[in-house]
Amino acid sequence: MASRTGFSQARWLPWLMAAIAFWLSSSLLLDLIIMPVMYTSGMMAEPGFAPAGYALFWTFNRLELVCAALILTGVLALRHQPGEFEVLSGGSRSRWALGIGLLLITLSLVCTYGLTPEMGALGVALDSFAEAPTPPAAMDWLHGAYWTVEVLKLSGLGLLTGLCYPDLSRLNPSDAMS
Repeated sequence: MASRTGFSQARWLPWLMAAIAFWLSSSLLLDLIIMPVMYTSGMMAEPGFAPAGYALFWTFNRLELVCAALILTGVLALRHQPGEFEVLSGGSRSRWALGIGLLLITLSLVCTYGLTPEMGALGVALDSFAEAPTPPAAMDWLHGAYWTVEVLKLSGLGLLTGLCYPDLSRLNPSDAMS
């Protein structure tokens, strides 16, 4: 049984950390580089930006769902490893990791099926004769909700990295390949 436990942990932990790293880096790339460049170049003021932005976020949200599902699956698999996720500040690391995994998948679902479609619908200019389309007031609230979700998501990914990285650094390179 001990060899199977080591095999399972060695199998899930690198995948879990890879999903966290991919999701974290791609979110930072989108939020800190791609979107500001689009804003400063004036692309967001173009009439065709709403459909293009929706297509970009539609794809990215699906990748986020895959990452969130992989992370939650990895956390659930690691929870069954005896001796892993030792006690940390009065609660077990596995409960913290599970809570963060559930939060991450919930935030992904909110973005995918709530915020992105609503923002895409509000951003579409239906009056093609208007000189300068102005964004509706509801868009400000949605942008605030989006940034709140982003901060929660990035914080959750950072916390989960802090919970799982010590176990990854203790793995032997030969165990990770098994």
